[in-house]
Amino acid sequence: MLASGSPRRRELLSQQGLDFDVIPAHIDEELRPGEAPLAYALRLAIEKASAIAAMAPEPRVVLGADTIVVCDGEVYGKPTDADDAVRILETLAGRNHVVVTAWAVVRSDSLETGVTGFSRSVVRLREASGPEIRKYVVTGESMDKAGAYAAQGEGRCFVAAIDGALDNVIGLPVAPVVHAITALRRCSGAVACD
Repeated sequence: MLASGSPRRRELLSQQGLDFDVIPAHIDEELRPGEAPLAYALRLAIEKASAIAAMAPEPRVVLGADTIVVCDGEVYGKPTDADDAVRILETLAGRNHVVVTAWAVVRSDSLETGVTGFSRSVVRLREASGPEIRKYVVTGESMDKAGAYAAQGEGRCFVAAIDGALDNVIGLPVAPVVHAITALRRCSGAVACD
């Protein structure tokens, strides 16, 4: 089961030949005072996976994930509206930032049994003018993306360089996640893909 409505995560997992149900988790994603960025992303991934695992009617393996962008210690998630998307992109333009995707894979029949991890990539966006940023934001693509851009979509025109895994920037470091899912399915005895 995928505890996320992200079409990018769905696509990345489908490309691996995995079949799964999609049930987005609805949790409070507010950053807690003093919470470090990595701790924040890991907490959200665990809470998402655990929330959906607790609802599973039969033993299942559940994946939760969260992607954040960090620049100068500030965490940027999904923009709240078009003006926020413009503000985020104007902040990131011409600068390096870190994309962190944290993930958690848990078994619904044994919530204390699970695997967590994260991946980190450094992305540099090129300089961009206000009008070209606004033109991009009007497409709507930035609205459900951490950092307000899609490296795999039209937003790739802003990406100057990526140091690290592209799949992490898109929203899920596939290799370690698939390894964890496979391992937990094996130990749970589940035969069908979750």
